Amino acid sequence: MASIRLNDVSVDFVLYQGSARSLKKTLLRTSTSGALKHDAHHRITVKALSNLNLTLEHGDRVGLVGGNGAGKTTLLRVLAGVYEPTAGRIRVEGSVTPLFDLGLGLDMDASGYDNIRMRAAYFGIGGDEIESKMEDIAAFTELGDYLDLPVRTYSAGMTLRLAFAAATAVDPEILLMDEWIAVSDTQFLEKAQRRAEGFVSRSSIMVVASHVDEVLKRLCNKALWLERGAVVAVGPVDEVLAAYHKHNAGGEPAPRDGEE
Repeated sequence: MASIRLNDVSVDFVLYQGSARSLKKTLLRTSTSGALKHDAHHRITVKALSNLNLTLEHGDRVGLVGGNGAGKTTLLRVLAGVYEPTAGRIRVEGSVTPLFDLGLGLDMDASGYDNIRMRAAYFGIGGDEIESKMEDIAAFTELGDYLDLPVRTYSAGMTLRLAFAAATAVDPEILLMDEWIAVSDTQFLEKAQRRAEGFVSRSSIMVVASHVDEVLKRLCNKALWLERGAVVAVGPVDEVLAAYHKHNAGGEPAPRDGEE
């Protein structure tokens, strides 16, 4: 059974280049920082995650909320194994499917069919299994004979259809998403949304970062509110979103989890 456990997980990034003063001003102005600190060598460190504790079990659908620089993307990348914690421990049971960039890893000189096979291999799907799904994937893309041609001959919309169909053909155990899947092709949108929601329903655990309340309320049963790399609140989606928007409307400092 899939599960995720984080115990006092912290992630620090050390900034080496440029003047400390100008870097600090830039980070504060763009609101892309966590908590800023200086280490023993007078370097600026950004504490992107701070002493995070989290347990997720089968059936959890968690929406990450918080402003820019809150730590949502960092947390997703820690769960995906892209970043190693600076401190603390993380234990992930189950295969992880990160869906951060649909087009990432496409070989523009390979055919659509070959790209589908390569994407499947990346996610650990065997050759026989992907071939059994190929007809369905091909029909979903509506690309017809173009699937035999190099992807470099595709338009942007065709490339997105291919990447979307290939990515959502897997049965994920732990699904990680940085923003909800969106497509610009209005004729394709409704079909894509239905397929994506089926994709999510097949996962054991899902964690998604989104700024869209409708998405979080439709897909998630929990929300986790982050500010400056620390947990402010975790609980039912409606309750956490209400507290988050009340905080933003009032302009008050966000309380830490467990504080009044």
